[in-house]
Amino acid sequence: MNVATVAFIGDELTATGYRLAGARAWIVPPGEAAEALRAAREEASLVLIAPAHARHVPADELEEALGSLDPLTLVVDDILERESPPDLERAMRSALGVEAA
Repeated sequence: MNVATVAFIGDELTATGYRLAGARAWIVPPGEAAEALRAAREEASLVLIAPAHARHVPADELEEALGSLDPLTLVVDDILERESPPDLERAMRSALGVEAA
C-alpha cells in the first residue's frame, strides 16, 4: 500500500475536486462501488466514498472498511450534498444511551 495515496469513490463531478487535490478517483456506477472499494483499499492509505455509492456496498463489508484504520475509510458528502453521510456521533451517543434530547 502506498502510504501517501488518497482514493475517492463516487460521482464524476465530486471526483473532479478530489483529483485536483491529488486523489485517485474511482468513477463507477453505484452498483460497482463494492468492487471499487476493495480495489481502492488495496492501494490507498485513505479511502473516501460518496454516500450514494456506500449504500451499494454490502453492509458487513462497509462496516469492516469503516472500522479499519488500514486504510482509513470514510463516507463523505458529494459536491452537491445530495445525500449526507451518516451522523456517526449521533449513532454512537444513541448506542451508548447518552443521546441528548
